[in-house]
Amino acid sequence: MIAPEWLTNRDGSLKPGPNAQTWLLTLGGHPMHRLFATTAQGQFACVVTQSNNGQRFESGKLYPTTEAALAGGLEELRTTLGW
Repeated sequence: MIAPEWLTNRDGSLKPGPNAQTWLLTLGGHPMHRLFATTAQGQFACVVTQSNNGQRFESGKLYPTTEAALAGGLEELRTTLGW
């Protein structure tokens, strides 16, 4: 997954996590959020967790693939952060 412009403009990047279902969002080189694609009702959802306090952001949106769930979770996070 390639980091979108709204993230790179804020000195952010995406790093692969410990498995194919996980990506880490970093700001200034520090991990800030973890995006994890999980199965839900025969499809996929993305759980976003804030790294420093474990707070979870879940929208309940479903996606057809793991990749779509991660991209959707990233977009949901952008909206939540107001970016």
